[in-house]
Amino acid sequence: MGKTVAEKIFDAHRVDNPAGDIYVIGLDAVFCHEITTPVAINDLAARGKDRVFDPSKIMAVIDHVTPAKDSKTAMQGKILRDWARRHNITNFFDIGRNGVCHALFPEKGFVRPGYTIIMGDSHTCTHGAFGAFAAGVGTTDLEVGILNGVCAFRYPRSMRIEISGQLPEGVFAKDLILYVIGQLGVNGATDCVIEFAGPAVESMSMESRMTLCNMAVEAGATCGICYPDMTTVDYLWTFIEKEFETPEAALASYRKWLPDEDAAYEKVLRFDAGDLCPMVTFGYKPDNVRPVSGMDKTPVDQVYIGSCTNGRIEDLRVAARVLAGNRINDSVRGIVSPATPEIYRKALDEGIIATFMDAGFCVSNPTCGACLGMSCGVIAEGEVCASTTNRNFYGRMGKGGMVHLMSPATAAATAIAGHITNSALFEE
Repeated sequence: MGKTVAEKIFDAHRVDNPAGDIYVIGLDAVFCHEITTPVAINDLAARGKDRVFDPSKIMAVIDHVTPAKDSKTAMQGKILRDWARRHNITNFFDIGRNGVCHALFPEKGFVRPGYTIIMGDSHTCTHGAFGAFAAGVGTTDLEVGILNGVCAFRYPRSMRIEISGQLPEGVFAKDLILYVIGQLGVNGATDCVIEFAGPAVESMSMESRMTLCNMAVEAGATCGICYPDMTTVDYLWTFIEKEFETPEAALASYRKWLPDEDAAYEKVLRFDAGDLCPMVTFGYKPDNVRPVSGMDKTPVDQVYIGSCTNGRIEDLRVAARVLAGNRINDSVRGIVSPATPEIYRKALDEGIIATFMDAGFCVSNPTCGACLGMSCGVIAEGEVCASTTNRNFYGRMGKGGMVHLMSPATAAATAIAGHITNSALFEE
């Protein structure tokens, strides 16, 4: 019997198999941020285990509330900062060099095909876009990872989602993953790894693949995975060029992580990308999804463009195309947060920041803050936010607020109109 991508990665990283389908796997990287890691740091210190398994394999960032908004968040940052210095963790990204973790770490070349990665953050699944196994974990697993460089998981079950055709003009990866979640339901992929395959995925940029995998967890998946190909190699080439003679040699090496033709899946689902239209959420669960046309004229108070889902340069370029020459509605507050300093600089150089500002947007520094209602864009009770983020849970962006998830194109069009609407990029 052949193997899936996740099965191949687990077998290659197996350290122990203590019971049944429980595997202890070695970790290639442990990612950390200032919200979940300080709890682990303090607990390890209290147990007399203030050490790390390999400082070169730990990457840390202050990104959820940056700069700090109060004494509590300042202390969270201090704990992470002091810990990084204490253990000589050189891949630590403090204010001025920091960015949203799931955009910054791939940008720095810390993710490779076949890698195993954990982080105390549910959207760690983003990194599966590179053909890696990446999962969010709780505090205890994070502590073990930091201390010993291993983590225990059940041997992975996988489902495969094949996307044929090509996305229509004005329809994006965010629309596709919202549609898929709507079909699966929030528990439809629980305890599974989703492999995204097919021509529509193969034609996507790495940024779009990261958007796709980022929201796999919203269907209950442990990880979302795309197959490594030349697009993956091109993205990573500046980081791997000393390891391989040519990009083709790198691709040949990474092909070992592709699934076997006779791999067994829990389920195989097939969708035609050509049938899709822009999508939006309407309730308090990510599977409450319908076409944007079904929510037309729904008023909003705020539009937010950013996050680990849609704060990359590709996303900002699309939104700027829609905003160019327009002003946002007087009834709307517009906020954009480029996901990393590099993305911010590119957006400056390309005139994208000017386009946002001319349209009436507030441009913030790279941060996760608004996405989870912590800073830089919290909404008030009764307010509605059109957002390019990944969760629409009740109170997610502010107590008593409503969040509608959508693509950057739809968000930009909504900002102009003052209510949810399709962008001019999409022709119905």
